[in-house]
Amino acid sequence: MGIYVIRVPDIGEGIAEVELVAWHVQPGEEVREDQPIADVMTDKATVEIPSHVHGKILALGAEVGQLLSVGAELVRIEVEGEGNLKEGADAAAPVAAPAPAAAAPVPAPAAAAPEPQAAPAPAPKASTPAPAPAAARAAAPVPRARKADEPPLASPAVRRQALDMGIDLRLVHGSGPAGRILHEDLQAWAEGGGQPVGAVSSQYVERHGEEVIPVIGLRRRIAQKMQEAKRRIPHFSYVEEMDVTELEALRQQLNQRHGATRGKLTLLPFLARAMVLALRDFPQINARYDDEAGTVTRYEAVHLGIATQTDGGLMVPVLRHAESLDLWQCAAGVARVAEGARSGRAARDELSGSTITLTSLGALGGIVSTPVINHPEVAIVGVNRMVERPMLRGGQVVARQLMNLSSSFDHRVVDGMDAARFIQAVRALLENPALLFVE
Repeated sequence: MGIYVIRVPDIGEGIAEVELVAWHVQPGEEVREDQPIADVMTDKATVEIPSHVHGKILALGAEVGQLLSVGAELVRIEVEGEGNLKEGADAAAPVAAPAPAAAAPVPAPAAAAPEPQAAPAPAPKASTPAPAPAAARAAAPVPRARKADEPPLASPAVRRQALDMGIDLRLVHGSGPAGRILHEDLQAWAEGGGQPVGAVSSQYVERHGEEVIPVIGLRRRIAQKMQEAKRRIPHFSYVEEMDVTELEALRQQLNQRHGATRGKLTLLPFLARAMVLALRDFPQINARYDDEAGTVTRYEAVHLGIATQTDGGLMVPVLRHAESLDLWQCAAGVARVAEGARSGRAARDELSGSTITLTSLGALGGIVSTPVINHPEVAIVGVNRMVERPMLRGGQVVARQLMNLSSSFDHRVVDGMDAARFIQAVRALLENPALLFVE
């Protein structure tokens, strides 16, 4: 038998360091060739590292969240034959040892139990063996506390009993597998001083739990990028209200006529088109600022960043050459890059290179926001929610569809007057949507 060492590969693009974000194997497990063993994250994407060989995992070389340089030892695998670890070389290299086998559960002392338990039956004489049910209860797992957003796990029968007893399952810790709440847990809760849901004390009990969450992976990248953007860029925001009644009527008509064959349109393709047309007169806004070189690069192409919420956090995939796309092509492109980011299948070139970013929270967009610029860009346009509000038109109060644009700019590159004129140009196009189709 030999030892095969897998090291952090050279991913290219000048990357010298990666972050370990997930293990797919553990010490003692058998792995196959090409089976994924770990995920590492670069500045641009998450990369899956496969096993090169068949064998058994001996040790892991790092913990999740640790930064590793290219060539660092990632994992050791026991293989048939010689392996690639030369005798005497790196033999003493520190790696994570296999986790010890779990010991049999030891009954916890009554005083150390985290939840009040039912009063035990009178102890039998020393010469009499304890009844089996009591022994089973003594060896039961300690109730597991749930996270704040984790729903209680219980069978329908337990839920019905809890309802009859007036017990809020969210306040009960389960001792069953995976924290499942059992009938015994309800009984222990009731006998230990728990009160019905309707009682004031059960809803206003003191809570002292704490949870330390490591900032790793995509969340660490987001934190670093936002901190860098706010540290380097002197932001200023500009908010403007616009009447999108005609635009919304046009969108609905286009969807009724062409939605079945070309796909449904949201407001984003119209806004993207308005930005493309307005940027022709404001090239300083479709730009990237190099802090180190002290230069601004203006782009004729509009590579539109689409701020996208994923399970891991905020990502900004890029819709390239938005200036060359019609409404339906733009809608399809936005959907494609957003879905690629959410599913983790986005190509590397779709996660970098944007020249201006568009962000929207949809129906949750609020009235005003102050979006953070996607460094090294110099502008970001934010869409707030559309609402029907009263408006004066020709001396009459009428109901109109109104929406705000909340945008931020880099004051080193974009003057306030230019930012205002740019947003007003976008507003004029959206309030008169026929202009979107006139060159």
